Amino acid sequence: MPDNDKIISVNSPDRNVTDPENSEQENLYQKLIDSARIPEHSPGLMRALSQGDAFCMGEYFFIHDDDWLMAIGYPLHGTYSHEDFENALEEAIAQCGQPTLQCYAVAPDLPERLQDTIIDRDRFYVLSSSAPIPARLRSPVRKAAQVLRVEESTAFTAAHRRLWAEFMGRADRGEMASLAPHVRELYARTPEALAETADSGCLRFLNAWDSEGHLAACLLLDYAPKNFVSYILGAHSRAHYVPHAADLLFASMIERAKAAGKRFIHLGLGVNEGILRFKKKWGAVPSLPYVMAQWQEEAENTEQSIAHDFALALLRSSTLTKRQILAMQPEQRPFAMFYEVEKNGKVSYLCGTAHFFRYSFENSFRKLFRKVDHVIFEGPLDDKFMADVDKNGKDLEPGFTPLLEQLTEAEIQKLERVVRGPEGTWARLAGLEAGKKANVREILATMRPWCAFFTLWTAFLERLEWKCSVDMEAWRIARDMGKNIIGMENLEEQLASLNSVPIERVLTYFRNCREWKLYSRRNLKAYLAGDLEGMMGSSAEFPTRTGTIISVRDQRFRERMRPYLEEGRTAVFVGAAHLLNLRWMLAEDGYTLRRCLPTMSHRLKAFLHNEKEVRWW
Repeated sequence: MPDNDKIISVNSPDRNVTDPENSEQENLYQKLIDSARIPEHSPGLMRALSQGDAFCMGEYFFIHDDDWLMAIGYPLHGTYSHEDFENALEEAIAQCGQPTLQCYAVAPDLPERLQDTIIDRDRFYVLSSSAPIPARLRSPVRKAAQVLRVEESTAFTAAHRRLWAEFMGRADRGEMASLAPHVRELYARTPEALAETADSGCLRFLNAWDSEGHLAACLLLDYAPKNFVSYILGAHSRAHYVPHAADLLFASMIERAKAAGKRFIHLGLGVNEGILRFKKKWGAVPSLPYVMAQWQEEAENTEQSIAHDFALALLRSSTLTKRQILAMQPEQRPFAMFYEVEKNGKVSYLCGTAHFFRYSFENSFRKLFRKVDHVIFEGPLDDKFMADVDKNGKDLEPGFTPLLEQLTEAEIQKLERVVRGPEGTWARLAGLEAGKKANVREILATMRPWCAFFTLWTAFLERLEWKCSVDMEAWRIARDMGKNIIGMENLEEQLASLNSVPIERVLTYFRNCREWKLYSRRNLKAYLAGDLEGMMGSSAEFPTRTGTIISVRDQRFRERMRPYLEEGRTAVFVGAAHLLNLRWMLAEDGYTLRRCLPTMSHRLKAFLHNEKEVRWW
């Protein structure tokens, strides 16, 4: 293999740092940009869209995160070789160090052992940056230019949210060719991708606006590769339709690529007949062949996971009894903390979550998600995002007095008894001592107030067998069912809210820790009943439920969910406290809200309380 066959991260090299490691990283980053042959060679784009770590093995580029690996089988220099690719792939898999690794590869071809894992075949198409506007399109493009304003931007606005929701909604309803799961993921990741590449400005929208300020069409372009511009994806509106808006953007894209000194435009894959026909009418010609594969690599003698054991138990009924199999699953309850939201015949759902809970709602969520295309959360819930939040929570600001020093010794000991539970020889013999215990003093000494609160509250609830998370469970199921997942807030916005939690509220909550068991019982009962007002009465003491935090975020959620509610077939998950204001905000926007009642018990209570706007689920 080539000399540079070791792993070197190519994530956002710091050009102001001159130490050897960063210099080598910058050189490799520049190598990728200079030698890129396909859109997937652009490290900034791939990092932003996948949230994985980028690295090179010899002439081959890889993206890796946790338990998955993406291999880009187009060498940066030279021609593709089965042997060279296999060697690079073997080294990359070994370097990842995971017992089970979900692998993906795109390449012009693949070795014999991977032929059966190929799930897609296509070709890349390119267009010269000197290509003229086809004769039959000159007049339509000129007419479109008279009514549309073309501009470049790097912001994902409310107008883009509306266009994305409209465009994907048409695909979901069969009004246009369906979108492959990985293509849907590109659309879903666009806001985060633009935010992550904002400093370089390499990822840009090319927008076409009509005279009333509506977004008629847009293209997402990547300018990072030295020799070409990549056309990543695009969308056009039927609600604000302007003939040949997409053609006008193509003409502008060619002009801008030439002005930027690019040799050609990479138009990506043929995808389907309609998209390929559009590209060919502009003179696109086939380039490199493309295959995509998906498979799983497993280390030998790997200990099987609980999930795998459970799957085997279902297949081999003799291994475990039905009762034992059911005992492995979290206890289920019907989900009742949600509302049907309707306007102009478009139906969606507004759901209140609890970050920590005792029961699972998987069956209810799967039933709900069969009715929707988009599932929206307060923010992303992937591992990378959660790790960044956790890192911030454990990074005390300079000069901050740790919570450990703001509580008395008696208050700390009381908090330890509540969080850790009974301890000592007799508690252990009686089976009352928890196996996993939180180091309360260390948490108070090293964490920001909001992080200390969540960490200790979670530890307390886990001791009471509260091991589920409503929002995380919903996110996992939505991902497994292939839904379009959207986060309404970015990392900075969520951290700003968390870090605005008043310290005194956290300290008061800790000082009242003897009431936590009562809080949790009332919270549990009200949440299962779908009793929003009752739940708020039982948990208004929570440090994070301040008027300022809730009201500011409510308005933000209102604005960012609205384009998807207008499209319909959307489920929105926000903390239950946000439902109080959001119900009235949406009513002001002309929506009708009805409580959804999953069981006869819920319906009977609604009847006794004379509730009118309800929906039997």
